[in-house]
Amino acid sequence: MLLKDKVVVVTGGANGIGQALCRRFAAEGARRVVVADCEADAARRLAGEIGGIAISADVAVEADIARLVKETEKACGPIDLFCSNAGISVPGGEEVPDREWQRIWQVNFLSHVYAARAVVPGMLKRGGGYLLQTASAAGLLTQIGSAPYSVTKHAAVALAEWLAVTYGDQGLKVSCLCPMGVRTRLLMGTAPEPEGFLPTKSFLLETAIEPGEVAEAVIQGLGEERFLILPHAEVGEYFRRKGGDYERWLRGMRRLRATIGG
Repeated sequence: MLLKDKVVVVTGGANGIGQALCRRFAAEGARRVVVADCEADAARRLAGEIGGIAISADVAVEADIARLVKETEKACGPIDLFCSNAGISVPGGEEVPDREWQRIWQVNFLSHVYAARAVVPGMLKRGGGYLLQTASAAGLLTQIGSAPYSVTKHAAVALAEWLAVTYGDQGLKVSCLCPMGVRTRLLMGTAPEPEGFLPTKSFLLETAIEPGEVAEAVIQGLGEERFLILPHAEVGEYFRRKGGDYERWLRGMRRLRATIGG
């Protein structure tokens, strides 16, 4: 997948990883980058800087995703790459109120379902297209201190796998982005809402990378059409250890939790 002359949509595109992706896709020569975000002013500023288009959208609302796709196709033509990137975090365990479970479920998981419903049929009809779904290392491992984040990110990975298995022979390409700590508002504690706090912040900061480094990993992963894109190479090793000896991995994670808290 080369970005030159492609039409690309990035949800959660105004900040963090999404912003880095938008900037990099534009630099790679994408014909049009659509910055989709619920923060409309920030989306417009970024779109102006990169020569893109800003569309306000709440990924938790299916009608907004459908409108995003319709407006993009009307203005730019068929979507070549849809990056379902927006996400939030909610700290806590099973005691988290149902309304918060439902909210993170809609943003971190159902948004990917809504995107697939909106773009996959057209991509299959045209004989190809690409989905990039941002999950997290937590979707392969876990997130100490946040059951809602862990569960929804696991679900996002599972959906990406299913789409790749089901439609891969029909021309649909799928990549699943699973970074660990990234220096975004979510990790650095500057998100506008308290759910941006992660109990493991200090631990993740030790190996945190910049959003631009994630974008570079994405360019390489798309170029190779790899399913798993792991900006932190160690995540792949942790995942192999988990699969090789689940009990040992669980013991290790309990020790880590005791060390860092959460």
